[in-house]
Amino acid sequence: MQTDFKNLEELKKRITPALTSKIKELKTNYLKITEEDIWTYLKKKWQHEKNLTLYDIINDIFKLDYETISDYKIKRSMPND
Repeated sequence: MQTDFKNLEELKKRITPALTSKIKELKTNYLKITEEDIWTYLKKKWQHEKNLTLYDIINDIFKLDYETISDYKIKRSMPND
């Protein structure tokens, strides 16, 4: 199994099934959360991480809760003052 990725797009393609699963879990909530929202949030979270494994990445996706991602999406949508 491949655990090294040449770039973020290759990694994103590999973890898309986990992102899709998380979207199905969050679908019943008021604010529409997309795979791209989760991906953007996690890229920022992982920005300073070193030696992340595929297990760590998938675990971060599945333990992400609605409140955290919705707060992130709301803050991201606010205009900067």
